[in-house]
Amino acid sequence: MSHIQFYKYQGTGNDFVMIDNRDQLFSKNDTKLIELLCDRKFGIGADGLILLENHPTADFKMVYFNADGQESTMCGNGGRCLVRFAQFLEIIKDTTTFEAIDGLHHARVVDDISISLQMSDVTDMRLENSYVFTDTGSPHHVQLTENLTELDVYKEGKYLRDNVYGKAGANINFVQLQDNNTFKVRTYERGVEDETLSCGTGVTAVAIAMHKTNHTASNEVTLETPGGVLKVSFEACDTGYENIWLTGPALQVFKGTFTA
Repeated sequence: MSHIQFYKYQGTGNDFVMIDNRDQLFSKNDTKLIELLCDRKFGIGADGLILLENHPTADFKMVYFNADGQESTMCGNGGRCLVRFAQFLEIIKDTTTFEAIDGLHHARVVDDISISLQMSDVTDMRLENSYVFTDTGSPHHVQLTENLTELDVYKEGKYLRDNVYGKAGANINFVQLQDNNTFKVRTYERGVEDETLSCGTGVTAVAIAMHKTNHTASNEVTLETPGGVLKVSFEACDTGYENIWLTGPALQVFKGTFTA
């Protein structure tokens, strides 16, 4: 049997198992173990698992797995939580640069609650009649609705994920306008295959999509998710959007040892 030291973090209800893997003792190929650790009945329970590893030039490297055990694309809330974890491990102080699957990211510690993470530039957006598709480090479908509270996000999200985007899938975001720069968001996440309380790359996609489609003129947007409030700021440019920052809470919940 092996004993795995872990830490649990959450950012607006998007929760993650964190493992310090600088010694490379945790296998990235053990899909079954990763899935077990994320299982809410038989494991620790999380939307995903994140490894913090050494990097030759940056402060650290982020390796992210969905709850299904598969390595996945960028996770905004996970990245913010990993910055908080790196601060806890005393790898960083107030600012950092780390590498994720979509490249280098800058981040800063705002205070004891919030972390601000610079997201990748967005250059590819597809505007359809009823939705916007874009990639903010992960692929996202953004669709306005007027009945967000009553919407069956699992049913509608799964249908769109499976039937519009096929095997590769996409994250599905349903959005309701609150005022000129505030939107409510609920997200169905691929890999988790369910609604999550929040999605960082998702609210980033929503903010940019709402600006692109003239539903807001503000370059700082407030996103209200079931798990809490996030803010996204950005600058429009000739190629799309740049200087994109995702800001919100990132907190340690507990730590422990899992025996496998």
